[in-house]
Amino acid sequence: MFLVLIWVAQGAKAQVKEFDKLEMLFAQGHYRRVSHKADMLLDKPEFDYSLMPSYYKSISLLQLIQNSYWLKNRPEAMEEAERLFLEVKAAQDATKLFNAHMYELSWLRTDMQTWVSDLKRMGKQEEFIAAQRLMHSIFKGIPDLAVPGDEGLIVSIPAVVGAPETNSELRGTIVAEAKNYLGTPYVWAGNTPQGFDCSGFTSYIMKQHGVDIPRRSSDQYEQATKVKDKNVQRGDLVFFNNGSGISHVGMVISEKGQPLVMIHSSSSKGVIITEVDKSEYWMNRLHGFATYIN
Repeated sequence: MFLVLIWVAQGAKAQVKEFDKLEMLFAQGHYRRVSHKADMLLDKPEFDYSLMPSYYKSISLLQLIQNSYWLKNRPEAMEEAERLFLEVKAAQDATKLFNAHMYELSWLRTDMQTWVSDLKRMGKQEEFIAAQRLMHSIFKGIPDLAVPGDEGLIVSIPAVVGAPETNSELRGTIVAEAKNYLGTPYVWAGNTPQGFDCSGFTSYIMKQHGVDIPRRSSDQYEQATKVKDKNVQRGDLVFFNNGSGISHVGMVISEKGQPLVMIHSSSSKGVIITEVDKSEYWMNRLHGFATYIN
């Protein structure tokens, strides 16, 4: 009878409202709330049958530790996140759980790769080594899937109709230059044609056309002229925030008023073109637009 009850509970776990709430909050980037609610579930014996509380506790911590200020006050969080995740990974039902939540793991991997790249770029060698080791421990044996919507399809960019835009020729030249590097691999802290990270790619492309911009994505956003959504043009930059601040940057290649398309250095596939409007991952993290082209 006990085994039957366990089987029924496991079969129904996808419908448990507490678990649905964790999934929703994680997708929305509310990692502190996910961690708190998962903690509460871990203290309730009636949820002991499921890996979900431990899973969500671990992946929320893995997102939170990417914020250096948060981690500084909770130095034990990195070890706790790894311990919980590896416990889930070693469980009998781990493969089933991971397959059902692969989109969350692909999002997490992308965010963590950006974090590791930032640490290396800033010269934080000790932190870089620790974060790199953690990523290897967490994702070893888990398929390296791209973020949904980041398939890197070459899309047709509609020609602009009407009067030319300000600095249209320069914008077109910059976008054409960026497309020359499609397929270039992603390299942590890379800023050369041998390999780029996200901000290394945008800074390199702009520099080829006499536009010097900061190296880090957060600095690129802070020092650029902000642009409203309705005024975004090709050659402008689009910025993303994973909950810990600016975490990614791409270059807009779609025309003003058209669906948002960017070229960027993706941590999973290198330099690719992504239709942002069709990606839940990127839309949920969209922070804003800015430009260095007057």
